[in-house]
Amino acid sequence: MASLYTEKSANIHKTWILFSAFFVVVIGVGWVFSQIYGNPIILYFAVGFSVFMSVLSYWRSDKIVLSLTRAKPVTQRTAPELYRVVENISITAGLPMPRIYIVPEKAPNAFATGRDPEHSVIVVTEGLLEILDRSELEGVIAHEFSHIGNRDILLSTVVVVLVGFISILASIFLRSALWGGMGRRDNKSGNSGAILFVVGIVFSILAPIAVTLMQLAISRKREFLADASGALLTRYPEGLASALEKISSDKTPMRTATNTTSHLWLADPFKGAKKKPFLSKLFMTHPPVEERVKALRGIDIK
Repeated sequence: MASLYTEKSANIHKTWILFSAFFVVVIGVGWVFSQIYGNPIILYFAVGFSVFMSVLSYWRSDKIVLSLTRAKPVTQRTAPELYRVVENISITAGLPMPRIYIVPEKAPNAFATGRDPEHSVIVVTEGLLEILDRSELEGVIAHEFSHIGNRDILLSTVVVVLVGFISILASIFLRSALWGGMGRRDNKSGNSGAILFVVGIVFSILAPIAVTLMQLAISRKREFLADASGALLTRYPEGLASALEKISSDKTPMRTATNTTSHLWLADPFKGAKKKPFLSKLFMTHPPVEERVKALRGIDIK
């Protein structure tokens, strides 16, 4: 199955680029604030924080994502049909058996997470199991195994943690600008406060853009690749095509979906709903379902 996973090295490379970008952003902001306050400790803190968050996102990001989605582990005894499907696809793909989790959501969807195939997790919602038949479920699981084989899961999961903390930092800096910097009275502090205010405003504006760009670094083409790879695993493209149509036509809202985790899911969890920040609407994290279905039905399995 090695030929199915030509994006593996590219995704590992993208992950290191993402870590580097996070270092630059956090340390850069730390340097600006250390200059404003004349306190080098702020820069040291920024360096330490960026290192800590990078390590945390690599080793613990999957657990953070599972916690955010309220996913619960299942076993062969508690979900025998799902377990058998995952086990069969695992053998076909030649990949280790992942852990299996279920999200208590009626909205049908699924995603894979983990730092590598040996520590992978496949997550499905209760709603997915309720509306899909066996062949459709196999198509969805095969799609997620393709993400695991391509090492998409590390990049996708790390994005959630790093992007989330960049958004938090934006809020902290903006609050600091509003409640701290502008309250200075003397001229020097007043200038520093003005600079702090501008930095906070600019950073809070750029943070949503960074969120979108980091999510798009994963690239929409990974979904097409995973669709095609999954179809080759099952030898039945119609299964995934039919599953995507059912998922996209279901309008049940997903309560646990957020802007930072939306790119993880098999299909857009917002399903066209208005998302915030506004700029995220300009860049879709998923290709249109119609295009994916058309591509799947154009695959010639011989």
